[in-house]
Amino acid sequence: MNPQSRRLCLTVLLACAATPQARGALARGRQLTTQDYARAEQFMPYDTAPLVDDDVQKVHWLKGDRFWFIDHDARGDHYRIMDAATGKAAAAFNQIKLAAALGNALGKRVDPAKLGITAIRIKHGRLEITRRGKHFQCNLSGAGHCSARPKPTGSGKEPGILSPNGKLLAFIRDWNLWVREVATGKERQLTFNGVKNFGYATHNAGWVHSNRPVLNWSPNSREIATFQQDQRKVGEMYLVSATVGHPKLEKWKYPLPGDQHVFMIEPVVIHVASGQVTRLQLPPQQRLSSLCDELSCNNNGHWDDLQWAPHSKTLALVTTSRNRHHEWFRIANARTGAVRTVFEDSVSTYYHSGIGAVDWRYLPASGQVMWYSERNNWGNLYLYSLASGRLEHPITTGKGDVTQVLHVNRATGTVWFRAVGRTPGVNPYYEQLWKVGLHGGEPTLLTPQDCDNVISMSPDGKYFVDSCSTPRRAPLTTLRDANTGRILATVARANLSRLRAIGWRPPQQIVVKARDGKTNLYGLLFKPTDFDPHKQYPIVDYIYPGPQIGSIFTFRFEPSDYDDQSLAELGFIVVAIDGMGTPYRSARFHHLWYGDMGDDTLPDQVTAIKQLAQRYPWIDLNRVGIWGHSGGGNAATDAMFRYPHFFKVGWAESGNQDNRDYENDWGEKYQGLLVRYPDGKTNYDNQANELLASHLQGHLMLTYGTLDDNVPPENTEIVVEALIKADKNFNMIAIPNVRHGYGYATPYITRRRWDYFVRYLAGNIPPAHFALKPWPWR
Repeated sequence: MNPQSRRLCLTVLLACAATPQARGALARGRQLTTQDYARAEQFMPYDTAPLVDDDVQKVHWLKGDRFWFIDHDARGDHYRIMDAATGKAAAAFNQIKLAAALGNALGKRVDPAKLGITAIRIKHGRLEITRRGKHFQCNLSGAGHCSARPKPTGSGKEPGILSPNGKLLAFIRDWNLWVREVATGKERQLTFNGVKNFGYATHNAGWVHSNRPVLNWSPNSREIATFQQDQRKVGEMYLVSATVGHPKLEKWKYPLPGDQHVFMIEPVVIHVASGQVTRLQLPPQQRLSSLCDELSCNNNGHWDDLQWAPHSKTLALVTTSRNRHHEWFRIANARTGAVRTVFEDSVSTYYHSGIGAVDWRYLPASGQVMWYSERNNWGNLYLYSLASGRLEHPITTGKGDVTQVLHVNRATGTVWFRAVGRTPGVNPYYEQLWKVGLHGGEPTLLTPQDCDNVISMSPDGKYFVDSCSTPRRAPLTTLRDANTGRILATVARANLSRLRAIGWRPPQQIVVKARDGKTNLYGLLFKPTDFDPHKQYPIVDYIYPGPQIGSIFTFRFEPSDYDDQSLAELGFIVVAIDGMGTPYRSARFHHLWYGDMGDDTLPDQVTAIKQLAQRYPWIDLNRVGIWGHSGGGNAATDAMFRYPHFFKVGWAESGNQDNRDYENDWGEKYQGLLVRYPDGKTNYDNQANELLASHLQGHLMLTYGTLDDNVPPENTEIVVEALIKADKNFNMIAIPNVRHGYGYATPYITRRRWDYFVRYLAGNIPPAHFALKPWPWR
């Protein structure tokens, strides 16, 4: 593609030509008012979250078995510290005095009830805090004083990774790796042969890219394990800004399925003192994760598939085949670069090393490896010998997926892990905490309550904090003993009184049968708070097809699930259902439509909505809508094309409409390697929405950001072209200068989506103008 020709003249179609039937429906429709929309906005997350008191789902551990947390109520935020040994909690500091000291340092008033502190560190009796990205050192004795201090990562502009001893920061400059002394700011170059597109620690996976390095420091802070990434021959992606005057062209490396050249990495160990670079004795490897579509799944710069030994002499590395069918577990000598392949694992669809995180562990002291596998149809843990590479025995067995390993006590040989589906009669999506010995045996359930558990373990593994909740039950947060699960203290008990005072009601948990008529599917259903069972309501299906996650982000308590309740307030039933092909429910469930991404869980969505309409006469099966973002935008478009008689209105945001136009490691994992047949067809045709565009019958809105560097604009534009060629009416909004998330335009697009369903699905008339508040976290 010629980048200069990439500046397209995009026509924004703001209205469809309504059919006579639609015009008649609108003529008979109810006029909604700004008061109706204001009522709906009351249930947006930014309005409901502040009304939940004493909801502590996240704590931050400090040294000495203490942790700090924020306890919010009508008076504001209260910063508290609990001592796990005693179970006693107290104010972390004098908030009024701290606010005054911060105000003096900033030259403006700071509200003591809204301090906005995101990090607390107590060092040598001094209080160090991070507030809105700025760092302060405070002394609250006497009148109190705070002074701004340099970032703990040093004074340079480049983002970096801090060494374990806190003395050095590793960062990228001009395609090479450097270190900076935190105390003095002195910089030193470590590598010298990095060149453009063949640099060290490069953070570019196509869909995500930045100047932050990807690397792992050794425990002794003397070595850095990273890689030199070769992207010199990889194809480029282009975006063009909308501006007055000459536009800015953005281009970066972005491989697609079937490309001959993709990202390749050469793992290295850099010895910081000498600057010596030791290359691991391996051919170039695919830049792939055993779990996600980025080497650092949390995007924090940590290379998840590389683990150092505690003595810093060796490291373990897992590498992956391009088709995700094969994994290699290897051990490398950090000094010589010698590599030994310990064992390999193969699957017929795609391998993944966990759900919530990479769950293999390198255990050199005992000469073993903990490995994650779905070989018995469930995600379980297995113990391998480092010496022989043979399986010693399973650590966990039976039904139910291990979702995340939280702690391994190497001295006692004990593993703490979260899991789902292991307790009969409990919602299979509720995560519970278990412990088991590395020798195997029967695991011990530490959180037997019938709820979802958010767990934060102490670094030494002696304690954990558990927030237990369901979509209908407010969180109860407790401090517990990690060996027995015994409750030691109550941290907080959430109070929903202020939330209920505005009329809030929890969603209804629903269970329906999947496409096979046997498997249970789980979901959430939202009704208007003025629900009348004698009326019939149109239904809107919020969809995200996965395969890495489903439509429901969590089954724990949330005061608002995005804007599901807000949309329901405008006269709809709203549902979210996790269909087959999404995680947490066994390998067969998760991998069901491998190689057929056009499935998009839609057979399950259709049968589920039909069952709900049969069960509840207040659901109007003749008025079914669907919407989603990203993968959900793809699925919403797919639904309108594959089931045109069922779904009448669709809203599709930033969808990867044909995965041949999306990053290679996504499609090649879930659809397989691209195969071109002699007749010109491919194995990707079954997921290409543009090939189905002629089937459209209902109302479809397509939206995207013109600077989307995750799912680039042509993903939507190829569908637009196909719809025009098929002479189909549709709507489109191209949002100038926004990425995959819509930034400044989020309130506008949300309101337009409400308008669209109100007008075309409910047959009502939206207010002439209503502006949602700017979203505070966008």
